[in-house]
Amino acid sequence: MEFQKDNTFFTGRLKSFSYAIKGALKLITTEHSIMVQFSLGILVTIAGFYFDISRTEWLFQTLAIGLVLSIEGLNTAVEKIADFIHPNYHERIGFIKDIAAGAVFFAALTAIVIGLIIYIPIFF
Repeated sequence: MEFQKDNTFFTGRLKSFSYAIKGALKLITTEHSIMVQFSLGILVTIAGFYFDISRTEWLFQTLAIGLVLSIEGLNTAVEKIADFIHPNYHERIGFIKDIAAGAVFFAALTAIVIGLIIYIPIFF
């Protein structure tokens, strides 16, 4: 399949949106880490409705979910590219993959802190 640039504004944006949806669905249906994090996102969303969190708490919770899923998606892309470029173990590729995983760690840690700030007062 050859790439053809669409120079019209509306159809170009529509194609970009369809590629983004396709990519999100591939992430959710094929990558186990995304499946887990997406499921956790759904659970805390349900918890938000159940505990009737404030508008500000919704903003932070939604941002945290989006941050983790986005960074995990970028991490997955880095890993796939690295594996494509160098399928066998290579120290420098391992270093790059570790850095990408570290970014996910920071995003997840941030999301955990946000969740604790929102939900600890509800439980205690």
